[in-house]
Amino acid sequence: MTTVRLPLFPLNSVLFPGLVLPLNIFEERYRAMMRELLKVPDEEQRQFAVVAIRDGREVAPSEHGLPDQTAKAEQGPAAGFGDDPLKAFHAVGCVADAATIREREDGGFEVLATGTTRVRLLSVDASGPFLTAELETLEEKPGDEAGALAEGVLRAFRSYQKRLAGARERSLSTSAELPDEPSVVSYLVAAAAVLDTPTKQDLLEAPDTASRLREELKLLRTETAIIRNLPSLPATELTRGTTSLN
Repeated sequence: MTTVRLPLFPLNSVLFPGLVLPLNIFEERYRAMMRELLKVPDEEQRQFAVVAIRDGREVAPSEHGLPDQTAKAEQGPAAGFGDDPLKAFHAVGCVADAATIREREDGGFEVLATGTTRVRLLSVDASGPFLTAELETLEEKPGDEAGALAEGVLRAFRSYQKRLAGARERSLSTSAELPDEPSVVSYLVAAAAVLDTPTKQDLLEAPDTASRLREELKLLRTETAIIRNLPSLPATELTRGTTSLN
C-alpha cells in the first residue's frame, strides 16, 4: 500500500482524474495552504487532495447566522466539519496538481489545478493551519471489456448531449473530439454528465474502469429517456415533486 500525506481541500463537488479545477481562494485556512504550496520549488508538483463533503459546509460560517443570531463564528482548519472531520468527507478523493497559483492584492488566490490520481482517505489532521490527510493511492484497473464498454458509453453520451442541448434550447457543437481511452472516457463522462454529487462519488469509487463504464451506460440511457419524455409530460406532473427550500 502506497500512502502519501497532502494538504486536504474539501469541496461540495467531485474531482476526477484529468479534469481541470479552477478555485477562488478567500478563506484563511486555504490561503495558508496555498502559501505553503508556493514554497514548493517550481520544478516539483504542488499537490493537494480534493474530497467531496458528505456532511458539513464548504465555507465556514463567518458571521452570526440564522436562525440562531447568537451563534459564534467557527474558526480553524476543521471549521464546518464537526468534531471528527474524517466522518464529514467521502472516503475516496482525487489528488490535484496546481499548475497555477496566483496571489491577488487582497491576499486571496486564483488557482488552476488538474485531477491526477484517485486516493482513499485514511486519516485527517487538524492540528495545523489547514487540514492535511494521510492518503492511500488507488490503482485504476481496466476490468473486463473496458474497450467495448467505452465505445458504447461514447455513443450514449453523444445521444445524451444532443437531448440535453435540445432540452435547454442550445446548439451542440459536433466538432469537439472525444477521447477513446477507456479510463479517460469514464472520467470525462462522469464529470460532464448532469448528476448529483452522491452519484458522481459512486462513479469515482468504482472498483475498475469497466464497472464505472457499465454504470455510466445505465445512467446515460436513463437520463436520456427522461429528457426525451419530459417535454411531453402533462404540466400537472411537474408540480408533484418535493419542495426545495432553496
